[in-house]
Amino acid sequence: MKIRTRLTLLFTLITAMLLGVYSVSIYYSSKEAREKSFYSELQNEAIAKADLFFRSSLPEKEMHKLYKNNTRTLNEVQVAIYDVDKQLIYHDDAKVDYVKETPEMLSQIFQKKRINFFLNDLQVIGMIYHYEGKTYAVTAAAYDQYGYEYLTHLLTISIISFFIILILIYLAGIFLSKKALSPLSEMVNQIKKITAGKLQLRLKTTKEKDELNELAQNFNGMLERLENSFDSQKHFVSNISHELRTPLSAIIAELELASEKDKTKEEYKETIQYALNDARNMVKLSNSLMDLAKASYDPNEISFSEVRLDEVLLESYSKIIRENSEYKVSLNIEDSIEEHQLVIQGNEYLLQVAFNNLIDNACKYSPEHSCQIDVRIHSKHLKISFINTGNMILKEDVQHIFEPFFRSETTRQEKGHGIGLFLTKKIILLHNAKVTVISDHNETIFTVEFMIG
Repeated sequence: MKIRTRLTLLFTLITAMLLGVYSVSIYYSSKEAREKSFYSELQNEAIAKADLFFRSSLPEKEMHKLYKNNTRTLNEVQVAIYDVDKQLIYHDDAKVDYVKETPEMLSQIFQKKRINFFLNDLQVIGMIYHYEGKTYAVTAAAYDQYGYEYLTHLLTISIISFFIILILIYLAGIFLSKKALSPLSEMVNQIKKITAGKLQLRLKTTKEKDELNELAQNFNGMLERLENSFDSQKHFVSNISHELRTPLSAIIAELELASEKDKTKEEYKETIQYALNDARNMVKLSNSLMDLAKASYDPNEISFSEVRLDEVLLESYSKIIRENSEYKVSLNIEDSIEEHQLVIQGNEYLLQVAFNNLIDNACKYSPEHSCQIDVRIHSKHLKISFINTGNMILKEDVQHIFEPFFRSETTRQEKGHGIGLFLTKKIILLHNAKVTVISDHNETIFTVEFMIG
């Protein structure tokens, strides 16, 4: 069921319930008001008849005649009068006695002074009447034809109005829901046009500050991220293909050349060494790609625990020195730093990969192959700086330094794939930290900044 239909039916149902409660309330309040009003009329009629009987000189036969004439055109009230001995003094029509007063009923009237009750469709009132120091019991009974006709008419009108209003409400609901959800329908039609090859398309937005416009803006933001992701993926795959093809082509060429003619033992060793170096480069590239894949996981899927940054730095320091004997690395930790300030929530493996890349990058592009690591506290931030002297990064290259597979002209003579710094930034951002670079006065400084409590 469509939202439009569901909203219309729900709106109609709620309206029906409210209208039903209102109609029932009106009907029953009218019914109760009719009952009370007619009892009051019976009381007035009983008093009038008693006054007429006791105070006027009108004979009883004339009163009977008057009663019979009235019953031909009206539902005349039938009145009876009894004395304290429960003897009948007057009755409008004893032959057609509606109430049929019993001694028990008369005793109840004298005791309670007034009683009301229904007798089939008739309403009956019993009351006491005082005249010349004597007490009498007067009963009055009649059928409220006008009142019941009014209630029947009211009920008929209410039922007809109820269904007419429901139909109108349903039609109005269809119209209003269609009008209200028309932007959503248009949005759906626009979304159908967006495919993997048309991610540049966007939903139309307005200046309205409603939920649908907010949805369109957020959807456009998601499309923007998807488009960037697809573009990055295409660029990434293209660069990976190029990076893998180069060493593979070199290995194939070297091995084919070696197989075409006989060579000396030294030449074979040289060919094998070239192929081995290219294979190692491929291993480094594949390892970098694996680390990049891990850093690209959803943060919720990466295990975080308490990690001491000084221990991770020492591990990275030892690993780089062990693998590259010509590298010189120094680690300086500010004396004022307390032990708990070096502890963060992080992934030790990924942090070590990031620090390895920064140390290796600093040593690789330094003429002395040296890297100085400074750890200090500044305004509730733990800053780790990786400093090397030598060739500076060009200003126009600084803004691209963290892009995947980017390599500046000044570094192309060194081996590399352009993944390290891109991977490093992803890892640092994953730990809610930031990394910046400054290259000036023959000195390049990469700074990683962690927030501490």
